Amino acid sequence: MLLKFITWLESHQGTCSFREHAGIDCPGCGLQRSILALLKGDLVESILQFPALLPLMAMFIFLGLHLVFKLKNGALVLKLFYITNISIIVLHYIYKLIIH
Repeated sequence: MLLKFITWLESHQGTCSFREHAGIDCPGCGLQRSILALLKGDLVESILQFPALLPLMAMFIFLGLHLVFKLKNGALVLKLFYITNISIIVLHYIYKLIIH
């Protein structure tokens, strides 16, 4: 069942309009491929494609917990998650622009 879902996702990936028009990757390029690699169980490939995926997933899980349980320092933790995720995305984007 999961294999059929992964195959379906692979055949229905969206295209990046920023890349089509500008000719370079956008900061979010690689997210879909990273999710697919993670679903296939390839953690290393997932991190290489889009390093912020796991921290983003952790942030959204924490956000859900904070909304349900009203954690004491939840807003501060979410701000730190946000800063960390943006930093990873920007640094990875700069790396891709320099290397590729």
